[in-house]
Amino acid sequence: MSPSTDRRWLALIILNLGTLMIVLDATIVNVALPSIRDDLGFTSDSLAWVVNAYLLTFGGFLLLGGRLGDLFGHRRLFLIGIVLFTLASLACGLATSQEFLIGARAVQGLGGAVVSAVALSLIMMLFTETGERAKAMGVYGFVASGGGTIGVLAGGVLTDLFNWHWIFLVNIPIGVAVYALSVRLLPADNVTAGDRRVDIAGAVTVTGSLMLAVYAIVNGNEVGWGTGQTLGMLAASAVLLGAFLVIESRVSQPLMPLGLFKHRTLATANGVAVLLAGSMFAWFFLTALYLQLVLGYSPLQVGLAFLPSSLIMGAFSLGLSAKLVMRFGIKPPMVAGMLFMAAGLMLYARLPVDGSFVVDILPGSVLLGIGAGMGFNPLLLAAMGDVEPTEAGLASGVVNTAFMMGGALGLAVLASLSTSRSDKLLASGDDLQTALTGGYHAAFLIGSLFAIAGAALGGLLIRAEKPAAMHAEAEPAHS
Repeated sequence: MSPSTDRRWLALIILNLGTLMIVLDATIVNVALPSIRDDLGFTSDSLAWVVNAYLLTFGGFLLLGGRLGDLFGHRRLFLIGIVLFTLASLACGLATSQEFLIGARAVQGLGGAVVSAVALSLIMMLFTETGERAKAMGVYGFVASGGGTIGVLAGGVLTDLFNWHWIFLVNIPIGVAVYALSVRLLPADNVTAGDRRVDIAGAVTVTGSLMLAVYAIVNGNEVGWGTGQTLGMLAASAVLLGAFLVIESRVSQPLMPLGLFKHRTLATANGVAVLLAGSMFAWFFLTALYLQLVLGYSPLQVGLAFLPSSLIMGAFSLGLSAKLVMRFGIKPPMVAGMLFMAAGLMLYARLPVDGSFVVDILPGSVLLGIGAGMGFNPLLLAAMGDVEPTEAGLASGVVNTAFMMGGALGLAVLASLSTSRSDKLLASGDDLQTALTGGYHAAFLIGSLFAIAGAALGGLLIRAEKPAAMHAEAEPAHS
């Protein structure tokens, strides 16, 4: 028997609360990074690993989590993921060394990957009617895209009122509540016996490839870009990526069926997702550092500085974005969103050492909020609209993986670029704040080029939809 309508919407709230907890932890640490750096003795380059350890295991195991859900039950995997994430949050909150914190963040990412992969599948199972599914996906889109800025605000409040440990410890009561309510509200698994082989080799090779690439990029400034260590790691990363593609072309149950990429729109959406995430995560990471290290903001002030973009992103995700898609199709709002993001980052690329919030921060923040809120939902719809309904969950998993990997790689590249530029300015005689600002300028400028490239890619290769046809398809939402 299917759950009642009220029960389904309650289940949606719980699934999105679990998803929000996962999304928050991709950005909640940004505001606390200076505090974590001072407390545990990180360098500017190694500090990026507090973010990247989470993003990499999250992205690397998202597809595997979805596959395990298909094989062993989505509800069961959701509960396992919540438990793993909550325990890892406790470990992060108790961490007293760099290695322990980074390791616990990696385990957090693994739990988060499982939760995110099966949450989307559970939502699609609960809501099968087109209009209801569109509404449910709108709520999910808000959580996925707006959760990042909510994380920055929450991180500021917790770090300012308590200390950085609480940005992780706050997950424990939330995780316990999500688990208890999920046991009551989520439908029981109905898994049929069949081929239960899992592509462990694929998960290991793709995650190892990306970890080596990011490690080489993050450490390139310290050890040198032309050294044997950096070049060797990049070469090993390329070999592992090649091995992953070979494995996927040969195994009977691949983690990422390569045949999916014959769909031009899906393949393009993945490329756009990488570029959007690279610029978006760099925005969170570098802006938080600029506000604290250059302007002297407290963690709470940093969190409040991100509030306008968070509210704008939420407004678009919960209604405006869907209306734009209905009127103009998928392509125009997605391209426009990327261009708004590019414009916002260009404004950030001229931030002064003595910047003011209203004149220098707010205009770029508004543009970035509009861009991310406008562009994220059409991107997800583009990825899922080009495949059969039976492949929709896998397609969304693939684009989410591209998003998290793009965030990790983009952040590694731009944080490294920022540090390199700052070091050169310091060596030439600039003071610390001027050198830091110059480094952020370089990174924001390249981030804006990422967003422009994403707009060009989507504009050229994604097919234009007919809004009238889309409106007809979504008409049951009004019934």
